[in-house]
Amino acid sequence: MELIINLSEQWLALRGGQTTDRFTISSAANGAGEAMGSGATPRGIHVVRARFGAGLPPGAVLMGRKFSGEVFNAQLGARFPERDWVLSRILWLGGLEPGRNLGGDVDSFRRFIYIHGAPDGEPMGTPASHGCIRMRNDAVIRLFDQVPVGTRVTITD
Repeated sequence: MELIINLSEQWLALRGGQTTDRFTISSAANGAGEAMGSGATPRGIHVVRARFGAGLPPGAVLMGRKFSGEVFNAQLGARFPERDWVLSRILWLGGLEPGRNLGGDVDSFRRFIYIHGAPDGEPMGTPASHGCIRMRNDAVIRLFDQVPVGTRVTITD
């Protein structure tokens, strides 16, 4: 099983066995890049190092990888418009290529690069995140249910 993320076309594919599931995503508004503090989405070979949110309701608000007790809705979004919403599930990525996305100031894990859910009103198919890979909540839940820790993730331009 492997995840392939294509930044230029804004899709994520889960390849495993005889099937391929494909989802529209939103990667970084700042484009591709590996540097700490860049707000860009790192490229290269990664692995799912940790998973959070199993069993939570769709739209569950995750802060610091913990359920805040809130479930996202339009009123909550209007009350906190500055929040970068992390919803439903998190797949936390770690780089596997020293000097590219592992170690030093390019470490994807230390940059907290996730695949996670986003509010339904957020755009998909266009770069808009702060570096993470955003997905629709139903899509990230479906993906999460199929992807164990240790799954390889390749992010390409």
